[in-house]
Amino acid sequence: MTEAGHAVADVRGPLPYLWWLVRRQKLRVAAGAVLGSLWMVGLTLPPYLLSQAIDQGLRGRDRSALAGWVAALFVVGAVNALLAILRHRTMTKIRLDGGFRTVRAVIAHATRLGAGLPRRIGAGEIVTIGIADVWVLAQALTVTGPGLGAVVAYVVVAMLLLEISPLLAVVVLAGVPVLALVVGPMLSRLQRAGARYRDHQGALADRLVDIVGGLRILNGLGGKDAYARRYRRDSRRVAEEGYRVGAVTSWIQALGGGLPGLFLAVVIWLAARMAARGEITVGELVAVWGYAAVLVVPVAFFIEGGFDLSRALVAGRRVVDFLRLPVEPTPGGRGPDGPAALRDPESGVVVVPGRFTVLASARPSDAAAVVDRLGRYGPTAATWGGRRVEALAVRDRILVADNEAYLFTGALADVVAGRTALDDAAVTRALTAAVAGDIVDGLSDGTASVVDTQGRNLSGGQRQRIRLARALYADPEVLLAVEPTSAVDAHTEAAIAQRLPAARAGRTTLVATTSPALLDRADIVHYLVDGRLAATGTHHALLETEPGYRALVTRAAGEAATPEAVR
Repeated sequence: MTEAGHAVADVRGPLPYLWWLVRRQKLRVAAGAVLGSLWMVGLTLPPYLLSQAIDQGLRGRDRSALAGWVAALFVVGAVNALLAILRHRTMTKIRLDGGFRTVRAVIAHATRLGAGLPRRIGAGEIVTIGIADVWVLAQALTVTGPGLGAVVAYVVVAMLLLEISPLLAVVVLAGVPVLALVVGPMLSRLQRAGARYRDHQGALADRLVDIVGGLRILNGLGGKDAYARRYRRDSRRVAEEGYRVGAVTSWIQALGGGLPGLFLAVVIWLAARMAARGEITVGELVAVWGYAAVLVVPVAFFIEGGFDLSRALVAGRRVVDFLRLPVEPTPGGRGPDGPAALRDPESGVVVVPGRFTVLASARPSDAAAVVDRLGRYGPTAATWGGRRVEALAVRDRILVADNEAYLFTGALADVVAGRTALDDAAVTRALTAAVAGDIVDGLSDGTASVVDTQGRNLSGGQRQRIRLARALYADPEVLLAVEPTSAVDAHTEAAIAQRLPAARAGRTTLVATTSPALLDRADIVHYLVDGRLAATGTHHALLETEPGYRALVTRAAGEAATPEAVR
């Protein structure tokens, strides 16, 4: 099954997703498993060759036999070195393929979610998935190479020891169950601690993104210190969870180094007693020592593989949860053939075609929710020309402009033009209507000047006007704007209020704001109370008949006059 030319990920759970990553590169994984197994088995050959060189060459005083076994030992060492290089390169490709395949799946799904993404998941969580979880999952794919090779090597060593001593073979075979009993509970504890840590980490990243994105506003409002205290508090919680994860990890890694060493000591002690009693030869004693030393590698891989898989289950759960976020179905309806009314049954708001309408509410979130429903961002029962908006392809005809719209880096003219063809005269008209001429005058190369990503080289008020200019340049059939003047001073706001209705003359426009300047220019004003339409009329008529509206506008006028407004 494919989507847009790519296989669809298996998102039933972390393990199915890991198996999907394996299936996407079956040949490479098979090659890694073969190379890993050959390399691991190759590690078991030098002890055997060395035992034969001792027993047949040194003890038998046969120089030709000694030379032959030494030459074989050299060849095996060279071949195994080559196998190690090939294995490492193959496993690196497997990890990178798995990592970038997950990155592609995450980016593709984020693209499909579109503008609804910020409403579903925090930016910090997405960043954490992209820079941490992806590579934890990729690292777990190592188990397909050295992990499988460790199993093969373990069985081979047990069989070789069986020829020397059944007792030693039994001790070796009993090692893995003992290892599972000791390390298994710790891996489960690591998974639980890792899940808690990952939850706090994602939440902290979200808070950091919020602070960085709103730093200027927080400075203006005096809220920077309060947010800093909250961030320090949350950071301490993440650190505490990190210490718990680190404590479990340290025990697992200590056992990963200590248990194989203890295992080696037990096997060699038994072999030495057998050699002292004459039950095995000196060469066989050397071989047992070599086999036991070789066992350190697969045993360590068992522990490392379990550790990686435990972490991958935590990271995989976050990735899978993200990939499971539902995507809005692609509507197929064209919508009305001409101007038509937009209606929001939930609030009772009706947007009359061809008119400049303003939506005023004491709670800005209520007005923004109406705009979201009319623009088909999220669940909605809104209609356009009598047809449900959710069933219509409205993106090219209804534009929702908000203050969080992304600004890509590039020349100012290109930023304003967006995805449409660049028209310098139209760019100038849009910038003039958005009262952004001073921005152009202040830049060294005018509209050819480069705007940084998210407009970081511009002030908050400048970014807001550039976003408004971009919306006006698009000249949509219906423009829905949320607080387009919230970051500008009273003088600039008055100029925008004068130019915006003229720029949108004859086009349907709805602006959610409590700005007296914009309200005064509106053809129709809808007054919301608790998210429902309370009154409709002109600005002056509502001032006379609606005390609540009058209080709202009076308060908004007082706030607009304060010196905190950013030009």
